[in-house]
Amino acid sequence: MNNSVRSRIPLHLIGTVLLLSATLAAAKLTAYRKTENLVQPLESIERQIAGFTGADKPALTDGVLAQLKPTAYISRTYRKPGLEADLFISYYAQQRAGESMHSPKHCLPGAGWEIWDYGSAEIPINGGSVKVNKYSIANSGQRMLVLYWYQSKGRIIASEYTGKLLLAGDALLQNSTAASIVRIIVPDQPGALEAARSLASEIIPQVRRCFGG
Repeated sequence: MNNSVRSRIPLHLIGTVLLLSATLAAAKLTAYRKTENLVQPLESIERQIAGFTGADKPALTDGVLAQLKPTAYISRTYRKPGLEADLFISYYAQQRAGESMHSPKHCLPGAGWEIWDYGSAEIPINGGSVKVNKYSIANSGQRMLVLYWYQSKGRIIASEYTGKLLLAGDALLQNSTAASIVRIIVPDQPGALEAARSLASEIIPQVRRCFGG
């Protein structure tokens, strides 16, 4: 393909083709994937974190579980004076068609939330930082902030597209597709974003520990 033809192909089309190719490649390897159990259960994640105290929320309904199909999950509310943070982690020991992680980008609008702004946030980790998704959402006059990311044993990913590409590579090279999605929701109020970032900074290494990292 010469440069003139290549320049006329939209970049988003190239990205879509790569994503579809990665998804098909991962699907073909489904029969050969191994199931990876967590080294430590998600329930081992501490309840006293970054000044917050966590308490379990009611179990998900059978209908929601049938849609998400997680291997394991935790759903907690972390509280400290003046602020509540909802934490949800869903783990998949093996991803296959119909059982992959559900993106908040699609789930939140389906639950009636409008995504009115989106971007990213830097989370400090061990002297460095990682990038996660940051959404601003609204519903019936209520505004919330959402941080979420995809986490596996060796990486943290914000982009769904990058995640799909890496998933195909993991299925091929490591015979593994185990991963989790981590989501934190706080009210959109002064100081809430920094508190959510502090919570995420301590949640990330604990999720890594559950993977055995």
